[in-house]
Amino acid sequence: METLPPSLMGSVNFKSCKVHCCQVQPKARGFRPQGLLLESVARLFSLELIMLQLYVIHRHNAFIFVHNTYIKKPNIGGREELSKSRIPLWIVPSSVQTLSRKEMTHLAQEILLEMKTESDNSTLPALMLSYADNGLFPQAQAIWEMLLNSSFVLTINIISDLMNAYGRMGRYDEIIKILDQLSSRNFNLLPQAYSCGISCFGNQGQLELMENTLKEMVSRGFPVDSTTGNALIKYYSTFGSLTQMERAYGFLKSSRHLIDKEGIRAVSFAYLKEKKFYGLGMFLKDVGLRRKDVGNLLWNYLLLSYAANFKMKSLQREFLSMLEAGFHPDLTTFNIRAVAFSKMSLFWDLHLSLEHMKHENVVPDLVTYGCIVDAYLDKRLGRNLDFAFSKMNLDNPPIVLTDPLVFEVFGKGDFHSSSEAFMEFRRRRKWTYRKLIAVYLKKQFRRNQIFWNY
Repeated sequence: METLPPSLMGSVNFKSCKVHCCQVQPKARGFRPQGLLLESVARLFSLELIMLQLYVIHRHNAFIFVHNTYIKKPNIGGREELSKSRIPLWIVPSSVQTLSRKEMTHLAQEILLEMKTESDNSTLPALMLSYADNGLFPQAQAIWEMLLNSSFVLTINIISDLMNAYGRMGRYDEIIKILDQLSSRNFNLLPQAYSCGISCFGNQGQLELMENTLKEMVSRGFPVDSTTGNALIKYYSTFGSLTQMERAYGFLKSSRHLIDKEGIRAVSFAYLKEKKFYGLGMFLKDVGLRRKDVGNLLWNYLLLSYAANFKMKSLQREFLSMLEAGFHPDLTTFNIRAVAFSKMSLFWDLHLSLEHMKHENVVPDLVTYGCIVDAYLDKRLGRNLDFAFSKMNLDNPPIVLTDPLVFEVFGKGDFHSSSEAFMEFRRRRKWTYRKLIAVYLKKQFRRNQIFWNY
């Protein structure tokens, strides 16, 4: 759409605009455009804008002319002008996909009938995906067959989107059929198509179909890349057993690929969920604690495996090994130790950890403050909180930057949960750690009074 000059942008009054419809100026005499007026297309293009627009779509000389008749320009030469826009044909596929998301597939089809889709190659795939997303599988399959048997050059994005649409609808047989059709035609993108099929089955928890697709891929001589191997680990850790997950990790190692961060998180969560702390430690040591490309992730999860089982001596020993290996502890490292010290009421170790955190220039978050408050109030030492917070800045806004896996193991402390509830209840208030602690102490004091009144 043609934009107004910067000097005139501030003088446009969008609220006073009215919806009109205009005619398309033909390029030759005797041409009468037979356009299709779609009010839904106005909502399609203008949801993010302030004003509501109405569009008239016409087909002429392989272009789609979209004329906006709604934005009034200021008086120029004594009359009001209406801004017009011309959008080429390439914008129509996105329009068809947006109409499909709004469950308006019949309108998308009418647009294609109006423009005669043979003029553009990217519109038929858009309509095919709209059919698949809305459960119209025979129509989607018909377009797929037409694209497959024509000179149209398929891309991996089209194949992946179609497989994902079938996967969301539970049509796994269609995904298998697509892979068979591509393999029978010796398709160049067949290895990537197999990876997409594995991903579709894995996301839906269809592990048996995923394994069969993987075996077929390997039997055809296609190698398993690092992305697919790490995806297998994540799917097995989420939907499978520990044995299947460990077998997938062994397969990745045999392929000479490294497990990535997401894979390490998925495997660690699976072990911690089953309370297999020793197995987690062995896995992390097998990956290699001295790997620099994942930061402190391996060391943090190793410390978490000891802290979850409250093996404090092993926790301290591995922490010192981490420092000797040249790694610098981050906020998650300190908070793992702080949670363990807090639950074990080890006040001296907790204060030493806070001093070390200050020495490393690591800023504490809500979890750190919660460990201190919960530890002191649990032993009825609330009057000593001023000493505990004497070297900490209580006027900072509360934030949470700790790895979420820590909460999966220990949960959230009472102060942490209450503070999040306070901030959620009163969002407009500018909270600080000092205000949160004051409100929490007042709440605890009232609770004790109610208890002793009974």
